[in-house]
Amino acid sequence: MESRLEQCLAQIRRITDFVPEQAVVLGSGLGAYADKINTVCTISYNEIKGFPVSTVSGHKGRFVMGYVGDVPVVLMQGRVHYYEGYSMSDVVLPIRLMGKMGAKRLLLTNAAGGVNTSFDVGDFMMITDHIATLVPSPLLGPSNPELGTRFPDMSRVYDPQLCDVIRRSTEGLKEGVYLQTTGPQYETPAEVRMMRALGADAVGMSTACEAIAARHMGMRVAGISCITNMAAGVLDQPLNHTEVEEIGKRRAADFQALLEKCIVGMAEVQ
Repeated sequence: MESRLEQCLAQIRRITDFVPEQAVVLGSGLGAYADKINTVCTISYNEIKGFPVSTVSGHKGRFVMGYVGDVPVVLMQGRVHYYEGYSMSDVVLPIRLMGKMGAKRLLLTNAAGGVNTSFDVGDFMMITDHIATLVPSPLLGPSNPELGTRFPDMSRVYDPQLCDVIRRSTEGLKEGVYLQTTGPQYETPAEVRMMRALGADAVGMSTACEAIAARHMGMRVAGISCITNMAAGVLDQPLNHTEVEEIGKRRAADFQALLEKCIVGMAEVQ
């Protein structure tokens, strides 16, 4: 029987034969970037039978395929999250689908909370590693050798050469370890102190599981977080999603410019 992944791929191939080299997940505040590329095709998630649909405000929920310069890309304009009630295999289905479409490299972006007290709101942090042990692995369940090995190595999830491209693309870049939680609630001050003790620099509710699924199937991965708030207990103020969105919008133009430089630069990496 054809897997759900293959069924989704077949539906896309009935719409377009576009083959991307790079895949990009547009995090909070970056959705508008998809409107700036040389678009070839757009496919809403709800056009694909069996595909998870984002329910979060500000996440448009579609694939945008086209060119950044000469680079063929597929953009996720909105992702799905584990806290929305989807299984982890559903959450990473879009990543696997973009890999099946032909993408060899994946650039992940997100809005994150700053755990490292030397960070400031509005900073960009390149993800050098992650902690994903607080959420279920996307590789749980029967092994599919067509996707990857049963026990994949995660020594270098974030590709050193792609990370070098990010470093060359902006000034003032922070670097650090990203920790994923389930959400949707923000973390408590005690949890943030635990995360800091574990070595986390930023925390969010996505991304690490996507990176695992991508590496499992051999994609080269890079990631950038926009620090849209300081994590609970760092500042003496409550957290709310509206402020996160506002900071994301304020830094959107700079984040989009960085994203474009990275996409073009990563295309040159062999």
